[in-house]
Amino acid sequence: MTTHRVRRSYRIAVAAAATMLLVAACGGDDDLPETDFPAPTPETDEPASAAPATTTTEPSIEGTTVTLITHDSFNLSDGTLEEFTAQTGVTVELLEVGDAGTLVAEAILTKDAPLGDVLFGIDNTFLQRGLDAGIFERYESPALADVPEDLQIDRRHRVTPVDYGDVCVNYWKDAVPWEPVTLDELTFPEFADQLVVQHPETSSPGLAFLLATIAAFGDGWEQFWTDLRANGVTVTAGWEDAYYGEFVAGGGDRSMVVSYASSPPAEVIFADPPTDVAPTGVITESCYRQIEFAGILTGTDNEAGARALIDFMLSETWQNDVPLNMFVYPVIESATLPPEFVEHTAVPPHPLMLDPAEVEANRDAWTERWVEIVLR
Repeated sequence: MTTHRVRRSYRIAVAAAATMLLVAACGGDDDLPETDFPAPTPETDEPASAAPATTTTEPSIEGTTVTLITHDSFNLSDGTLEEFTAQTGVTVELLEVGDAGTLVAEAILTKDAPLGDVLFGIDNTFLQRGLDAGIFERYESPALADVPEDLQIDRRHRVTPVDYGDVCVNYWKDAVPWEPVTLDELTFPEFADQLVVQHPETSSPGLAFLLATIAAFGDGWEQFWTDLRANGVTVTAGWEDAYYGEFVAGGGDRSMVVSYASSPPAEVIFADPPTDVAPTGVITESCYRQIEFAGILTGTDNEAGARALIDFMLSETWQNDVPLNMFVYPVIESATLPPEFVEHTAVPPHPLMLDPAEVEANRDAWTERWVEIVLR
């Protein structure tokens, strides 16, 4: 395997995480309750009896088709969707609609005549926009019993968590004066001219890192970015330009980059020549958690088949398949992680998150202020 092919494989694999949801502004239904974050509220924590029935074994679905709308970085192993068909008799047709942002925008624009039955690829950064637009039907899968409650941030079950990942600052171990532990260290003179980040208006990890700093520093986030700018932070449009352009991994001279907690195992998996030691590390205190969801689109013609597909997404067949295909973590507790993930992924003990409703209300103002501070 040539170096070029190794890098391309990694780019394609990690792109599933890197193309998370930059959606154009769209209106919605003001009367829909917001998500619960992190705990239920009386407005949204309705009794389980209010949820639709959860039967997924209706004989009428055999021989039907479910259209799964997703982003163009969606990837599963050959045979995974065929296993769903073998179990249910339902055929899955994939409709890839550009990047994840385009996917959600298209779903909102076609709400009255949906392009498919199930949407996969909306995350908590833009979740509130999709919920406010009312594009999802409620469905509480029985398989959610195996999913930790902290990942089930929509208590009305309009969307179902399917996978998650953490956007974090990565560093090249042999190129830093010491292995950093905190966000504050990024502003130290010893790390001057060493950090590359992505623009939050054009990059999902860039937006996630901005949100991480707001979650970590509160009102002090502006001063943190002022200090980063003074310390020589550089900005790229997207993840690939940062990781394979400015960062050491691609031959650049920057020793730190905004990437993913799953980047170190990817470095091992795609290493040429092979290695069993990850050359990169992760600042776990910098990690912002992105949860990726699937939902049944309002107006589906095959609701029973759509429910069956949601259930299958929480099966071990699907969940065990996603780490090495999309470099994200499965959400069910019974899933089996690849050994590379177990050995080389740094799991943040307290990942940073913000309420999706707070993000939706403030995202534009935050990114505009970031531009004023960092790019003025």
